[in-house]
Amino acid sequence: MTKYALLALLGLTLAGCGQEKTDTAAPEAAGATTETAAGGDKAAGDEAAEENATETTLSAAEQRAAGIQLGRVEDRVLSGTLKVNGTLDAPPENAVAVSALLGGIVERTSLLQGSRVQAGQVLATVRNPEFVQLQQDYLETSSQLEFARAEYERQQELYRQEVAPQKNFQRARAEYRAMQTQVAAQAARLRLAGLPVGGKIITTAPVRAPRGGFLKTVNASAGQSVTSTDVLFEIVDPAHLDVVLTVFEKDVPQVRVGQTVRYTLANDSVGAEHRAKVYVIGRAVSEDRTVRVYAHLSREDASRLPGTYVRATIETNSATLPSLPDKALVQFGGKSYVFVAEGPAGKNQETHYRMVPVTAGVSENGYTEVRLPQGTAAAQVVVEGAYSLLAKLKNAEEEE
Repeated sequence: MTKYALLALLGLTLAGCGQEKTDTAAPEAAGATTETAAGGDKAAGDEAAEENATETTLSAAEQRAAGIQLGRVEDRVLSGTLKVNGTLDAPPENAVAVSALLGGIVERTSLLQGSRVQAGQVLATVRNPEFVQLQQDYLETSSQLEFARAEYERQQELYRQEVAPQKNFQRARAEYRAMQTQVAAQAARLRLAGLPVGGKIITTAPVRAPRGGFLKTVNASAGQSVTSTDVLFEIVDPAHLDVVLTVFEKDVPQVRVGQTVRYTLANDSVGAEHRAKVYVIGRAVSEDRTVRVYAHLSREDASRLPGTYVRATIETNSATLPSLPDKALVQFGGKSYVFVAEGPAGKNQETHYRMVPVTAGVSENGYTEVRLPQGTAAAQVVVEGAYSLLAKLKNAEEEE
């Protein structure tokens, strides 16, 4: 009897232990379930906060304080641009180098760099003993020409009367024509040297300006010995100048003849913008990997100086594109955004705004090409005060 009582007591004890473990596990499982549910609610809240980070609402007073103004995307003619540097320079036909044809010793010059000269004006006087020999040869050849002409006329008359043979007449005619050619050549050489043809023999010759303009350089001084290859003066006519642009090799494919160039002069305190047209594109790449591009000025101005530094923009293409003012775009996280007004919009009522990513294109004259997401192209966009909205949005996000 005692044996059966002990077995019954042991069975009751084991059953009690099993019930205690079950009761203990149940609260733990319930606690885990509650924690999981709480974590899920927290994640959902973070996700909602993240979604709300692109939206904000402003009261009427806040909109007035931020200077919010609305507008819409509009089509404008915009150009792709290429920013380059360059100078003003005279084309070859408007710049000339002046030398003394036969060289010699500079006897006199009184001109300074920047002086205005007229075509044919005497720039300097050069002395050279060869001038005497040139004039002497001309005078002697002229005398021989007179004799040759008289002999030719005499032989012509004898031949006509059949007194002298024809070969005498032909020889006299050939000598006369050869002498004419020699005299003409010597006279041309005298003119090129600036010497008189015939008359009194002189030892000096003037160096004259072949065209009018301003003296860009003066390399002559009294007593200086010069040769025919020495450049004594450089004359530039500023009545017509070109814009000479330096374009990097990689950008040359974007440049075309006829494109518009907008440029400003470095010495212009006002910074007025001028225009030119590309007419020549260089076909050789220099050592610094650049190519020269030449543009005609749209309006000539004789007061401009050759060599003046310019900052220029080449309009590489033009197209009608959807655009917004530059102030409408904000930069955040390396991307471009605009703010779109949703619902009622006005200065006297609360308005909801949403930050929308856009694709920005070319910019010109304060406007930028934009591509809005589908469905927002006709929406009202904040064109003034966009950065105030961005600041409010991100400050609110930090406070949360």
